[in-house]
Amino acid sequence: MKLDKLKKLISSYRDFPEKGIVFRDVLEILQEPVIFNKLIKNMSDNNFLLESDAIISIDARGFIFGSAISFYTSKPIIFARKPGKLPGELVSKTYNLEYGKNSLSIQKKFLEKYNSFVLVDDLLATGGTVNCVYEILNSFNKKINGLCVVVELEEFNARCRFPFEISSQVKF
Repeated sequence: MKLDKLKKLISSYRDFPEKGIVFRDVLEILQEPVIFNKLIKNMSDNNFLLESDAIISIDARGFIFGSAISFYTSKPIIFARKPGKLPGELVSKTYNLEYGKNSLSIQKKFLEKYNSFVLVDDLLATGGTVNCVYEILNSFNKKINGLCVVVELEEFNARCRFPFEISSQVKF
């Protein structure tokens, strides 16, 4: 897939959700099914994904890409959700954003079923959400084989924070 076509489908919104933030919106990709299909194939084509037991998809746009990758690879998917969205016994952790704080929760029973995971999200910026899931998995002695994202914001250099592979389709 030509990355310039994909990059053109990622809109930038200055000062959203707060002044000083440039929000990169990947939702326009979904308006182009052929490109979306190629994107999912590209994101699915890496060894660390194939060697993982399951996918953990991060709230909320990560669900779109994680679900498609799960379908394409026939891998089970688990969701890391924001507060108040999951039932049952949960494992939760708070993290910092560029513009505030939040927390993620994962259903404990699904963490206990698998040993190795690949994380899927739409975008890697500071790495706060990825680190949150990483810390949850570390507390259960689980392994992260890698991270698949559509967009990586290189200015934050989050890639260097993690001891696993990172596959990004587009870099800004």
